[in-house]
Amino acid sequence: MGKIITNQGIPQPKIPGGIPKIKPNSPQKSPNKAGKIKNQMQALKQFGQNNMPPKVKSDIHTLTIVGQIEGHAVLSPKNKTTKYEHLIPQLVAIEQAKEVKGLLVILNTVGGDIEAGLAISEMLSSMSKPVVSLVLGGGHSIGVPIAAAADYSFIAETATMIVHPIRLTGMVIGVPQTYDYLDKMQERIIRFVASHSTINQERFKELMFETGELVRDVGTVLVGDQAVKEGIINEVGGLGHAMQKLRTLIKEQFPEEEQEDDCECSSEEIAEGNCGCYSSQAEFQPRQSVIEALEGDDD
Repeated sequence: MGKIITNQGIPQPKIPGGIPKIKPNSPQKSPNKAGKIKNQMQALKQFGQNNMPPKVKSDIHTLTIVGQIEGHAVLSPKNKTTKYEHLIPQLVAIEQAKEVKGLLVILNTVGGDIEAGLAISEMLSSMSKPVVSLVLGGGHSIGVPIAAAADYSFIAETATMIVHPIRLTGMVIGVPQTYDYLDKMQERIIRFVASHSTINQERFKELMFETGELVRDVGTVLVGDQAVKEGIINEVGGLGHAMQKLRTLIKEQFPEEEQEDDCECSSEEIAEGNCGCYSSQAEFQPRQSVIEALEGDDD
């Protein structure tokens, strides 16, 4: 058997038949296509559906506050929480972002840390951009001032809000100063809610110290329009109402900027590219499902 000399000068055995040739038409996966399939599989695992909604460029940012609001103490991993140290940087970024014209806050929370909730409420109320809140399911305890902190607030017809006195966990010292501390902290919440809604402090205290509503607690349960009648929430409505109101506030605050009207095209017109509401129709093309992507890969 003959030998060939490599660039390093080391003799190497000659391969019978020569160096194998690579077929020019051998099928190879495109890295972009492989990445798209991977993203679709992750969406299927996270959201439970094959076809995700199309991406839409918007000047409205959505912020969700769900579960229990986590403050200075770390809660159990079994609890679904919203960490205030995650929300505060987002609010700072939203305030600075020129592309964002409005903020939609969606709440479904049982409450949580008082100081963390008040910090979020103060930041929402002090933003220079329009803020609209929407209570879905529940906006209990410290979720009440967060919902009231928005420029305009909505509550779903079946959503509830529980107004009750504050609670103290951990070591409690049985001295009058402990009650004074709780009373001062409670006054902070009462003043904030009264100053950012139409309910007065006396009526809010009555709801907070009601004894005939809850079985094992003190407070009041407000369902849907009851929260509106008491003056804590502005209006009963859902997602469409909240988005429409936010668009109105944005147009009022930024009249010099040309705002796009709400698109009235159907999903079929958007998919076919026959909608003239947006400059780029590529963003509204429906995404390929995972099954279609895998079948296309086999062709």
